Amino acid sequence: MTLLETIVQDMTTAMKEQDKFNLSVLRMLKSSLQLEKINKKRDLTDEEVIAVIKKQVKMRKDSIEEFTKYGKTEEIEKLQQEMATLSKYLPLEMTEEEVNQVIESIFEEMKPSSIKEMGAIMKEATLRFAGRADMNLVSKKVKEKLN
Repeated sequence: MTLLETIVQDMTTAMKEQDKFNLSVLRMLKSSLQLEKINKKRDLTDEEVIAVIKKQVKMRKDSIEEFTKYGKTEEIEKLQQEMATLSKYLPLEMTEEEVNQVIESIFEEMKPSSIKEMGAIMKEATLRFAGRADMNLVSKKVKEKLN
Protein backbone atom coordinates (compact mmCIF):
# COMPACT_ATOMS: atom_id res chain seq x y z
CA MET A 1 0.00 0.00 0.00
CA THR A 2 1.42 3.37 -1.02
CA LEU A 3 1.60 6.32 1.32
CA LEU A 4 -1.09 8.13 -0.67
CA GLU A 5 -3.43 5.14 -0.33
CA THR A 6 -2.79 5.12 3.42
CA ILE A 7 -3.68 8.82 3.65
CA VAL A 8 -6.91 8.28 1.69
CA GLN A 9 -7.79 5.29 3.88
CA ASP A 10 -7.17 7.35 7.04
CA MET A 11 -9.31 10.13 5.59
CA THR A 12 -12.16 7.66 5.11
CA THR A 13 -11.73 6.42 8.68
CA ALA A 14 -11.82 10.01 9.97
CA MET A 15 -15.06 10.57 8.04
CA LYS A 16 -16.66 7.46 9.51
CA GLU A 17 -15.55 8.37 13.04
CA GLN A 18 -16.63 12.00 12.50
CA ASP A 19 -13.17 13.20 13.52
CA LYS A 20 -13.52 16.68 12.02
CA PHE A 21 -10.07 17.93 13.01
CA ASN A 22 -8.06 15.08 11.47
CA LEU A 23 -10.39 15.01 8.49
CA SER A 24 -9.75 18.68 7.75
CA VAL A 25 -5.97 18.23 8.07
CA LEU A 26 -6.01 15.19 5.79
CA ARG A 27 -8.20 17.01 3.26
CA MET A 28 -5.73 19.90 3.16
CA LEU A 29 -2.91 17.42 2.67
CA LYS A 30 -4.78 15.56 -0.05
CA SER A 31 -5.47 18.78 -1.93
CA SER A 32 -1.76 19.68 -1.76
CA LEU A 33 -0.90 16.22 -3.05
CA GLN A 34 -3.45 16.56 -5.84
CA LEU A 35 -1.95 19.92 -6.84
CA GLU A 36 1.52 18.39 -6.92
CA LYS A 37 0.21 15.49 -9.02
CA ILE A 38 -1.28 17.96 -11.51
CA ASN A 39 1.98 19.93 -11.66
CA LYS A 40 4.03 16.77 -12.31
CA LYS A 41 1.42 15.36 -14.73
CA ARG A 42 1.80 11.88 -13.23
CA ASP A 43 1.15 9.90 -10.06
CA LEU A 44 3.41 10.77 -7.13
CA THR A 45 5.97 8.41 -5.67
CA ASP A 46 6.16 7.89 -1.91
CA GLU A 47 9.27 10.12 -1.81
CA GLU A 48 7.37 12.94 -3.52
CA VAL A 49 4.43 12.48 -1.12
CA ILE A 50 6.87 12.71 1.81
CA ALA A 51 8.33 15.91 0.31
CA VAL A 52 4.85 17.47 0.15
CA ILE A 53 4.13 16.44 3.75
CA LYS A 54 7.45 17.93 4.90
CA LYS A 55 6.56 21.14 3.09
CA GLN A 56 3.22 21.25 4.93
CA VAL A 57 4.95 20.65 8.29
CA LYS A 58 7.49 23.39 7.53
CA MET A 59 4.69 25.84 6.71
CA ARG A 60 3.13 25.12 10.08
CA LYS A 61 6.46 25.53 11.90
CA ASP A 62 6.89 28.93 10.25
CA SER A 63 3.36 29.92 11.26
CA ILE A 64 4.03 28.82 14.84
CA GLU A 65 7.08 31.11 14.94
CA GLU A 66 4.95 34.03 13.76
CA PHE A 67 2.11 33.30 16.18
CA THR A 68 4.61 32.97 19.03
CA LYS A 69 5.75 36.54 18.41
CA TYR A 70 2.20 37.76 18.95
CA GLY A 71 1.24 35.39 21.78
CA LYS A 72 -1.53 33.56 19.90
CA THR A 73 -1.50 30.38 22.00
CA GLU A 74 -4.77 28.95 20.67
CA GLU A 75 -3.54 29.02 17.07
CA ILE A 76 -0.16 27.59 18.12
CA GLU A 77 -1.84 24.59 19.79
CA LYS A 78 -3.97 23.95 16.70
CA LEU A 79 -0.92 24.07 14.42
CA GLN A 80 1.00 21.72 16.72
CA GLN A 81 -1.88 19.23 16.55
CA GLU A 82 -1.88 19.52 12.75
CA MET A 83 1.87 18.88 12.70
CA ALA A 84 1.38 15.80 14.88
CA THR A 85 -1.23 14.47 12.46
CA LEU A 86 1.02 15.08 9.44
CA SER A 87 4.11 13.66 11.16
CA LYS A 88 2.45 10.24 11.37
CA TYR A 89 3.08 9.88 7.64
CA LEU A 90 6.75 10.87 7.74
CA PRO A 91 9.57 8.38 8.21
CA LEU A 92 11.32 8.54 11.57
CA GLU A 93 14.02 11.17 11.55
CA MET A 94 17.57 10.14 12.22
CA THR A 95 19.13 11.04 15.56
CA GLU A 96 21.97 13.55 15.71
CA GLU A 97 24.37 10.65 16.34
CA GLU A 98 23.23 8.86 13.17
CA VAL A 99 23.52 12.10 11.19
CA ASN A 100 27.10 12.53 12.43
CA GLN A 101 27.98 8.97 11.37
CA VAL A 102 26.66 9.50 7.83
CA ILE A 103 28.48 12.83 7.54
CA GLU A 104 31.69 11.13 8.71
CA SER A 105 31.36 8.47 6.02
CA ILE A 106 30.75 11.13 3.34
CA PHE A 107 33.88 13.00 4.45
CA GLU A 108 35.94 9.78 4.41
CA GLU A 109 34.84 9.03 0.84
CA MET A 110 35.06 12.55 -0.63
CA LYS A 111 38.00 13.89 1.40
CA PRO A 112 37.05 17.57 0.97
CA SER A 113 39.82 20.14 1.38
CA SER A 114 37.88 23.42 1.55
CA ILE A 115 34.48 25.03 2.00
CA LYS A 116 34.25 25.26 -1.80
CA GLU A 117 33.28 21.58 -1.88
CA MET A 118 30.22 22.14 0.35
CA GLY A 119 27.84 21.90 -2.62
CA ALA A 120 29.10 18.46 -3.64
CA ILE A 121 28.99 17.23 -0.05
CA MET A 122 25.42 18.50 0.44
CA LYS A 123 24.35 16.87 -2.82
CA GLU A 124 25.65 13.52 -1.59
CA ALA A 125 24.12 14.11 1.85
CA THR A 126 20.73 14.85 0.32
CA LEU A 127 20.86 11.52 -1.51
CA ARG A 128 21.89 9.57 1.58
CA PHE A 129 19.46 11.16 4.03
CA ALA A 130 16.49 11.03 1.61
CA GLY A 131 14.08 12.92 3.82
CA ARG A 132 15.09 11.18 7.04
CA ALA A 133 17.00 14.10 8.55
CA ASP A 134 16.64 17.83 9.04
CA MET A 135 18.81 19.23 6.26
CA ASN A 136 19.39 22.47 8.19
CA LEU A 137 21.09 20.41 10.89
CA VAL A 138 23.06 18.48 8.25
CA SER A 139 24.20 21.73 6.61
CA LYS A 140 25.29 23.16 9.96
CA LYS A 141 27.26 19.99 10.82
CA VAL A 142 28.97 19.93 7.40
CA LYS A 143 29.99 23.63 7.73
CA GLU A 144 31.40 22.98 11.20
CA LYS A 145 33.38 20.03 9.90
CA LEU A 146 34.73 21.97 6.92
CA ASN A 147 35.91 24.90 9.05
